[in-house]
Amino acid sequence: MIAPDTEIAVVGGGLVGSAIGWGLARLGHHVTVFDEGDIAQRASRANFALVWVQSKGLGMPAYASWARQASQTWPTLAALLKQQTGHDVCLERNGGFQLALSDAEMTRRITQLEALNAQPGLTPLNYEVMDHSAVARLLPAIGPDVVGGTFCPLDGHVNSQRLFLSLHIGLKQAGAAYVPNSTVTAIEPIATGFRLLTAAGEHRAAKVVLAAGTANAKLAPMVGLDARVRPQRGQIVVTERLARFLDYPVVTVRQTDEGSVMMGDSLEEVGFDDRPVSSGVVSVIADRAVRMFPRLASANVVRTWAGLRVMTEDKFPIYDQSASCPGAFIATCHSGVSLAANHALVLAPMIAEGHLAADLAPFSARRFHRQVAA
Repeated sequence: MIAPDTEIAVVGGGLVGSAIGWGLARLGHHVTVFDEGDIAQRASRANFALVWVQSKGLGMPAYASWARQASQTWPTLAALLKQQTGHDVCLERNGGFQLALSDAEMTRRITQLEALNAQPGLTPLNYEVMDHSAVARLLPAIGPDVVGGTFCPLDGHVNSQRLFLSLHIGLKQAGAAYVPNSTVTAIEPIATGFRLLTAAGEHRAAKVVLAAGTANAKLAPMVGLDARVRPQRGQIVVTERLARFLDYPVVTVRQTDEGSVMMGDSLEEVGFDDRPVSSGVVSVIADRAVRMFPRLASANVVRTWAGLRVMTEDKFPIYDQSASCPGAFIATCHSGVSLAANHALVLAPMIAEGHLAADLAPFSARRFHRQVAA
């Protein structure tokens, strides 16, 4: 019987896989992260770097609680990464806004939050509804078109590039192996765990964690799991560095720690097309941002890009373990930054122990089977 090459193979080197891999490695486990490389449809490059709570969980109370737990755990993750690697991920968690540009938008927003808080078994979310003048006291740069907004003190943002760098430095320092340019093409259950066929050769692992984004749809059935995911394109516009004027992130506009302003809120169903498009989508993004903050009208745009979010049928994450292939796990979501603290400090220890806690049961892909049966 051939011994495994590694204890735990993490398939996917993006933000989800890196956070889980780091969380496992810091606990002393022998981890190997297999990364497809730059040919991958990297969901991580589409991230908006938010640590967000106030729009999460309508339709799944468990996700609202999971997002809240991630926000509360994020300061611990930031502190641990800085202590280990010396890198500051620039977490700012002093609250965030969703702004409305019409009375109708404001009404819809309030209705959504009321519906979210009315869900059974959910501790109500703490948020504040503000009119224009109340918003302006915290965001004095808003324009006259902003009729108001909602504020949640649990929201924030980070430097996602520093987060990604810190996780990979931390992986290396903790003794994990990182194998780039190694697309996993097949996974076969064997007596000692799993055999992985990759572009870099054959590997064996006692456990396997699928964190490969949209590629999970193909890999999951190989180990008795289900990943009903699709790509959804999002576009991001970035300005030159500006003097600090935005002390709180807005869900579609944020000023980074380095001064540039990011704008983006598109949800495009275009399959696997991740090409940035300078058409009406970008114009709408820019127009709404300028209406919110008129000073952006004179700012130079330095780059735009597009990326593919990983979306499930109901838009909520999948966390699951295989009944037919013990030791196989899957983690799929479109909020790799927001949920990074949970993936590293909550999910990874469960995987290390060999089973997911009961409170993650709502995230199982079995929910889709029940929907079809109904």
